[in-house]
Amino acid sequence: MPRRPEAAGLRLPEDLATQLLEHARGELPNESCALLGGDPVRGYVTSVHPARNRLASPYRYDVEPLDLVRIIHRLEASGDAIVAIFHSHPRSPAVPSRTDVREARYPVVHLVASLGGAEPVMRAWTIEASSAREVSLTIAQ
Repeated sequence: MPRRPEAAGLRLPEDLATQLLEHARGELPNESCALLGGDPVRGYVTSVHPARNRLASPYRYDVEPLDLVRIIHRLEASGDAIVAIFHSHPRSPAVPSRTDVREARYPVVHLVASLGGAEPVMRAWTIEASSAREVSLTIAQ
């Protein structure tokens, strides 16, 4: 899986951001999850692939393995790659939890949405060597 340069950050079209937030709200009170496809070198997101949270938990997520296989096949067929992994925090801030950091396995951006405030908040992170570092997130048309 190609590594994306840190400086690129993540570019997410507004309509796809809306789709992610709708998915997250639909999964409440549990965390939601999805894979984002596109160009990992430039950090451009071109597709959103909602997945089931195998744990059905308000505090943790794990992408359902059958969904993961289906989504990866779809991405490969389209010529895209995984750009980011998305999950929501129903009540806590849009910051990776200790569990999120410990269980991160893929060298892609981790996009976290918080639904705990008056308005949802999304933030993007890289996770390496047991630490999370925020990267730029641009949501635009």
